[in-house]
Amino acid sequence: MKAMIFAAGLGTRFKPWTDKHPKALAPVNGKSLLQRNIEYLQQFGIADVVVNVHHFASQIMDAVRENNGWGSRVSFSDETDQLLDTGGGLLKARSFFTPGEPFITCNADILTNLNLNRLVRFHQNKGALISFGVMERNSTRKLLFCEDDRLAGWKNTATGEVKMALEASGSPAERAYSTVTVMEYQVFSLMEQYGFRGKFSLIDVYLALTPQHFICGYDHTGDKWIDVGRPESVPLAESLFP
Repeated sequence: MKAMIFAAGLGTRFKPWTDKHPKALAPVNGKSLLQRNIEYLQQFGIADVVVNVHHFASQIMDAVRENNGWGSRVSFSDETDQLLDTGGGLLKARSFFTPGEPFITCNADILTNLNLNRLVRFHQNKGALISFGVMERNSTRKLLFCEDDRLAGWKNTATGEVKMALEASGSPAERAYSTVTVMEYQVFSLMEQYGFRGKFSLIDVYLALTPQHFICGYDHTGDKWIDVGRPESVPLAESLFP
């Protein structure tokens, strides 16, 4: 199985580091976020990794080459001309993946100990097109789920905005997105079929596809998880991930 790490973002919340560096190279206990995610994937036998790059792309590519990919085979999807967000970035990287084979995606600035083997088994048992980790945790943006773990919608708790893609009996369960996903290769042709082009988010893809395809959330509440999105989150990350 192959994986993609999203590392192209501008990291505006992580200034002043990102004035001169990409956020993916920010250190946590002496290891960059990118290295930690590459080593996280290795724990589950995943050593073929695609990394998309945009902001200070050359620094990421140099770090990977100088460290021999930290033991993995790393390819780069170059977005220096245009930043494409998670959905657009994934679609651009299509050629790196093998037709008919599922793959993993994760974000460079998220650290977790979610068990990928369990996520993949859940995905297979559900017969899903896409499965992703979700948790009960504080977040202003929640995904909404039916009783069978199928994605029904999205909610912004700060503004009250709700987007429903499916009708859910009763009150839908609210969970926060963990950004770690397993997808079937078919998702590439479906993104094109549904008219996705250029820059777009994976969340928009999930909401568009869930009425016709099984998109589901794997609840891993209790696992370690942190968004290292701001400099002040680094000390907590270092306490969770020595």
